[in-house]
Amino acid sequence: MLQLHTTRSWDFMGLSLHSQMEQPSSQMHLKYGDDVIVGILDTGVWPESESFRDDPHLGPVPSSWRGTCVGGQQFDPATACNRKLIGARYYLAGFEAETGLLNTSGGAEYRSARDRVGHGTHTASTAVGAVSPNASYFGGLGRGAARGGAPRARLAVYKVCWFKDLTGRCNDADILAAFDDALHDGVHVISASLGSPPPLSPLFATSTEVGSFHAMQLGVSTVFSAGNDGPDAAMVQNVSPWGVTVAASTIDRRFPTVIALGNNASFVGEGFIVKDMKTPLVESTSVFADGTCSLDQLVNRTAASGKIVLCFSTMGMVSGEGAALAVYAGGGSGVIFADSSSRRSNQDNFLPTVHVNLRQGTHILNYIQSRSRQRPTVHVSASRTVVGSTPAPAIAYFSSRGPSSISPNILKPDVTAPGVNILAAWPPKSSPTMLPLDKRSTEWNFDTGTSMSCPHVTGIVAILRSVHPTWSPAAVKSALMTTAYVHDDTSDAMLAGGTQKAADAFDTGAGHVDPLPALDPGLVYDADARDHVRFLCGLGYTEAQVRQMVLPSPALDTSCAGGAIGDADLNYPAIVLPELRVVVTVKRTVTNVGLQRETVYHATVISPQGTHVEVWPPALAFSPRCARAEYYVTVTPAKLSRGRYDFGEIVWSDGYHRVRTPLVVRVTNLPDAGVGAQPTNQHRDTTEY
Repeated sequence: MLQLHTTRSWDFMGLSLHSQMEQPSSQMHLKYGDDVIVGILDTGVWPESESFRDDPHLGPVPSSWRGTCVGGQQFDPATACNRKLIGARYYLAGFEAETGLLNTSGGAEYRSARDRVGHGTHTASTAVGAVSPNASYFGGLGRGAARGGAPRARLAVYKVCWFKDLTGRCNDADILAAFDDALHDGVHVISASLGSPPPLSPLFATSTEVGSFHAMQLGVSTVFSAGNDGPDAAMVQNVSPWGVTVAASTIDRRFPTVIALGNNASFVGEGFIVKDMKTPLVESTSVFADGTCSLDQLVNRTAASGKIVLCFSTMGMVSGEGAALAVYAGGGSGVIFADSSSRRSNQDNFLPTVHVNLRQGTHILNYIQSRSRQRPTVHVSASRTVVGSTPAPAIAYFSSRGPSSISPNILKPDVTAPGVNILAAWPPKSSPTMLPLDKRSTEWNFDTGTSMSCPHVTGIVAILRSVHPTWSPAAVKSALMTTAYVHDDTSDAMLAGGTQKAADAFDTGAGHVDPLPALDPGLVYDADARDHVRFLCGLGYTEAQVRQMVLPSPALDTSCAGGAIGDADLNYPAIVLPELRVVVTVKRTVTNVGLQRETVYHATVISPQGTHVEVWPPALAFSPRCARAEYYVTVTPAKLSRGRYDFGEIVWSDGYHRVRTPLVVRVTNLPDAGVGAQPTNQHRDTTEY
């Protein structure tokens, strides 16, 4: 059973509604996904949302569409589907076989494509939602025009996840059925913000990997969330090289909230506080055993009644949501939640909650403890919306990190995108926190997770598809990766939340997506279905296991005899060598897709620490008759890494385009003198991490 990975963002990425390419003569004008069909595998959709309203400017449903709008409980195809939301299906057979009959009593779920959880509505709105000019959260927070990245794309919804035990549950058989239906229906892009944490099953036994392989065979890109199990290493999910795996990062929007104490000291935290609060203030040790703000430690309800309670994440390792539930049970009116500044994500709670760092929390605690004879008080002001806060982006602490635990030579995640406090459409009959105690209703909600970063990349892929309809999924992914950036808006290295270090390629992938440069990447690394079959053979899978992955096709050779390649030799837009023991040479092939067909690219190399890297040839010449070129990268170990990965890059440039390829190496042995360069497929290490 898989789980869901729980709008300033588009402007933050430079993709405003008035964006154009920097070259007026490029003819690559943004189409915002015109007539591209995006399939969302998720919890369904709230069709009445403004994000999915009928739009006569879209024109008729594309003639290539072969899907349908399936009716069901509170879902009438005649009113639910239109020129924007062109298709909807739902899948229950696998879910009910595994968990029993779906509970629909009291609106617990809908036996239809209607969304009960909110997750699917939010992701679909982020990817392809229509422009909604006056969206905001409670109190006007985040007010502005909400829209998807590809607002002119069409939407097809495949409900594969269902609300059970306060979370979304997704069955493998249902997911694979949805993939195959989506491909039959004629979608161009698939978005799946779901997955399962390690230990990961083999690729041939994972529904998302099999389904996305089928999609790749048919020229359809699949975008996945990386998972929310960071910051520990090797927790990344959805690790196949044919899918795009997306980490989560912040944007430059904050919601500062002023906390004024009774002694006139003040601090600025963050929260979604709708109106001012002036109340008594109490520390958690007066309410909870050992000061742990959790329901099972509640011992003094009187002490919390009508007060704001100061809680620390470090006391019992509680979450902000858990602390809010516990304080609510004690009759409290709000929470000041102190947590490590590297872990704060400012998720909303149904009880007013302000997030502060541990230093601020300690000062507030000292104030409370110094007022033994006078009642401590606090004035919490309503939160404000501030844009332009620095530094941004930064990797979210929860975002799952690499390396891949299946094939560590394949860089994962691939890229990062906005995934913290994203405002998007929400079902008004579902509370913003989905907690039974939360009776609030909103049509727009903030949500956080790699589930939110995934549809940002989905929207960009839809735009790429509308501009470059003949590009393969590998070429699309290459454009995203080689044009991504790794610095924040202060020109410093991005910060990795949860570790407070400079982010590396296992945090960011190739970097933060940059939509406009991705439209004109200059060079791309391409790969087809046969290349990926050879990759599977190189992982040690049998031909029978490989055939479990593929759609039967007489044009595709699924044999492994003489065709296996090491995973480092797949033509991927990154080079990762996790067990470098000898001098190794890998080959890459690039294709010129720029408008300038007659051009020369020159290489610049930053070698990872402890290595010497040579690229040959150092220049690549392209012409109208020769659009492809090969180059070789020889990596010589010079110093043991002692377990550490080191990072570098290869950048190809023609003076305008900058094609960046991450280089990741861990030196585990130094070669004997006289040992020459060896191809990686002769030295593939099968050690697991």
